Amino acid sequence: TADVEGHDAAAKAAIIASIAFGVRVVAGDVYDEGISRVTTADIAYADKMGFVVKLLAIAEQHDAPDGSGGEVAVRVHPAMVPKDHPLASVRDSFNAVFVEGDAVGSLMFYGRGAGGHPTASAVLGDVIDAAVNLAKGTHGSLGSFGRSRIRPIDELASEYLIGLEVVDEPGVLHAVTGVLAGHGVSIRAAEQEGLGPEARLFFITHDAKESAVQATVHELRELASVRS
Repeated sequence: TADVEGHDAAAKAAIIASIAFGVRVVAGDVYDEGISRVTTADIAYADKMGFVVKLLAIAEQHDAPDGSGGEVAVRVHPAMVPKDHPLASVRDSFNAVFVEGDAVGSLMFYGRGAGGHPTASAVLGDVIDAAVNLAKGTHGSLGSFGRSRIRPIDELASEYLIGLEVVDEPGVLHAVTGVLAGHGVSIRAAEQEGLGPEARLFFITHDAKESAVQATVHELRELASVRS
């Protein structure tokens, strides 16, 4: 469960964000959504559109709206990754950390994140560090962590994939797109697949706020024509 629901990734993301940005971030600050609700239809549609579905832990630094300093946003959720992106080829027990910097550009660190030997190597490395520090009377230090506002997921914007199973009858598409428009969620691409008396709709949006998308999904669930 810790892996499938993203809890382990959220804890690691908090540590990475703290080190990267020099601010205190704890696991409770991290928005956390796993892969248990990802369907085979989602994966198939992503593949058709040139993407793979990956569970990403994302840590970003943003400028505050009032110009008072940086804000940190940390989240874990499934994402559609282009097939030609280096993260798309990370599979099985391998993990990767992809870093974007102003001067260095893009860097990726890749290796096994599970298994007896990789885990033993990491633990033994920590033990050796501790022994060396004890022998020298020193300690490892990351410096002091400052404070920063954690930007909630509701304020972040992204493109979204929204998939629905609906009753295949006249007026359904109009009702669904009306809900999206009502919350200011603009559609970039749309596709419909027939499933006998039902149909499956897929929408890819333009950039939209998480709060607007969540409100859209909540209202879509209330439509009688929407099955899921």
